[in-house]
Amino acid sequence: MEFLHTLYHEVLSFLGIEFWLELFKTGDYSKLTTFDGILRAMSPIIPLLLIIEIVRSITYKKFKVEDYKVPFLIYVFNRFISRFISLAAVAFCIGIFERYAIFKTTFTWYWLIYGYIIWEFSHFIYHYLAHKIRILWCLHSTHHAPQSMNLSVTYTHFFLEAPYADVIRTTICILAGVNPALLFFIMFIDGTWGAFIHVGEHLMKDGRLGFLHKIILTPSHHRVHHAKNPLYMDTNFCNLLNIWDKVFKTYVDERKDIPIQYGITREMNANSFIDVNFGEFSALWKDIRKAPGLKNKLLYLIMPPGWNHTGNHKTAHIVKQEYFAEIQNTAPPAQHTYIKEETAAQQSLQ
Repeated sequence: MEFLHTLYHEVLSFLGIEFWLELFKTGDYSKLTTFDGILRAMSPIIPLLLIIEIVRSITYKKFKVEDYKVPFLIYVFNRFISRFISLAAVAFCIGIFERYAIFKTTFTWYWLIYGYIIWEFSHFIYHYLAHKIRILWCLHSTHHAPQSMNLSVTYTHFFLEAPYADVIRTTICILAGVNPALLFFIMFIDGTWGAFIHVGEHLMKDGRLGFLHKIILTPSHHRVHHAKNPLYMDTNFCNLLNIWDKVFKTYVDERKDIPIQYGITREMNANSFIDVNFGEFSALWKDIRKAPGLKNKLLYLIMPPGWNHTGNHKTAHIVKQEYFAEIQNTAPPAQHTYIKEETAAQQSLQ
């Protein structure tokens, strides 16, 4: 009975409806007039969209168990682990760094704009480093392993990635003066939108969202981020405001003539819970063991994925360079300017 009781509460927690059940049971809806109550009331949005997405894929006979199996196993595993590992990274960073903030902000609409710009910068830093430092990529690659896009991918994270991400993002925001209460509100918006942009083609075929595509980061942008196509690799690191991608020239639009190929470039079994979670760690360990000397062994930890001590590098930067060089020779003259601009943009990041 205890197992069923635990399972029942886990299901309610996943669906985000515990708050609503409490309201229906007590008949006291006054909590909906509070800020915290409104945030909790919105919790079922992403799980509901996920259910609709699955139902639609079943209705149109496009449902594949393998598209959801590993994300589900990872979610269950992470929930289990979290019972034993409680890393209050956000609270820790606030407690340590708030006294060193360059100035103090308040919970107002104009500071919300400032706070969100700073938050997106901190998210860009964390996300960019996760793609450019091998050991951090081992933590992040789990999220990129699925070979299709759907809302379950938002739950597909290595269980230690969140503490690392929160330490970087919270520290930057707090030092920049973002008010803690404002930061938590921004985190809620970011988490909700960050989940939504993983919506798959079963629920939203065209992820550009009309005119919003030119203003904010849309599901189309994030589908590009999850692609392993050379053109799309290591792009669109932001979450809602793509200002920093444009500043650092990592912004790329989805192109209709280049279908997205999801997943990572390493040969792997995307249906294996072990390979998805720990495959990159295994590959890193093999490289470290083969590397001569302590320096090369340490470099494998901090250099980009694809770096090799022999000089035969296959980093994303080199793969993109080779791709642009190849299409430069085959593309029609009308595209040469675009190719040169893209190549120059990639070189500017190095």
